[in-house]
Amino acid sequence: MNHWYQKSLLRLVEHSRDDVIALLDLAAKLKADNKAGQETAYLNKKKIVLIFEKSSTRTRCAFESASFDQGAQCTYLGPGRSQLGDKESVADTAKVLGRFYDAIQYRGFAQRTVDELAEHAGVPVYNGLTDDFHPTQMLADLLTMREHCNKDFHDMRFAYLGDARNNMGNSLLLTGALMGMDVRIAAPKALQPDAAVVKKAHELAEESRARILITDRAISAVQDCDFIHTDTWLSMGEDKASWGKRVELLMPYRVNVELMVLCGNRDVKFMHCLPAFHDRNTPTGELFFQEHGLNGIEVAREVFNSSHSLVFDQAENRMHTIKALMVATLCEKVQNCETDKSL
Repeated sequence: MNHWYQKSLLRLVEHSRDDVIALLDLAAKLKADNKAGQETAYLNKKKIVLIFEKSSTRTRCAFESASFDQGAQCTYLGPGRSQLGDKESVADTAKVLGRFYDAIQYRGFAQRTVDELAEHAGVPVYNGLTDDFHPTQMLADLLTMREHCNKDFHDMRFAYLGDARNNMGNSLLLTGALMGMDVRIAAPKALQPDAAVVKKAHELAEESRARILITDRAISAVQDCDFIHTDTWLSMGEDKASWGKRVELLMPYRVNVELMVLCGNRDVKFMHCLPAFHDRNTPTGELFFQEHGLNGIEVAREVFNSSHSLVFDQAENRMHTIKALMVATLCEKVQNCETDKSL
């Protein structure tokens, strides 16, 4: 049976490790078929609406390009382009859109909004990002790590450095715990994950045999890691007045060549969900250079542009994993797929 059929993706940890792996298997198959020009369009005549309260490059384009490949039609509702949360309640919006569309994607601020959409829509709802979680990014990250590390998830080691009390810090901690991985979170104490998130991670780890380290020491976190993740130091919607204090707190967690070497693994890979401030080609990056003499904020230019960097593989895999998510949730059985036993 297909676990994913007609299910929503609000938080990845609401699904089992085996079901996540089955979805990754489907993504890998669809990706290979796409590269070979042999992709089957499972979503003909399906309709998906994309609600965006936050700006987007990868999430919007991944959903739209995946839909195009699969024969589905998309409607884009950008910031301020719908009545959601202004003239109309979330519940009413969900009930209307659920009658028009086969699935709804939401990218915005409050987790309760996407939860409420799923409660009332009657069709699958996909969390494209909230302030708390980023599950579609986690699918792309897992596929990318599996492609670049010849280990089972249980044997993989990864670290996340920087602001860890946001959607990426939360999601990587919980996803690693769900998949049974060796997870290290390095952040200043003021920017570490919320206690409730940490508690949930330890509960998941008891079942999956994951190893969890939360520390304020970057060097301890990266020892012998297979992957080092980071994210921007100021998230969308945060007060830019916080920037100076944030830089002061997070400078010890900047991913530079020295840190990559101190990891002790010559094959360590760098990952970032993007966009990244990795050079002087943005106003923020140039200002940082003028103030600190460093090229790249959360990650040095030399690391971002190195052979260790997987950032554009991650970006591409957003499309393949989102495609698999839509196919699995909207098609009861996927024919001619190696994952028929699970999907």
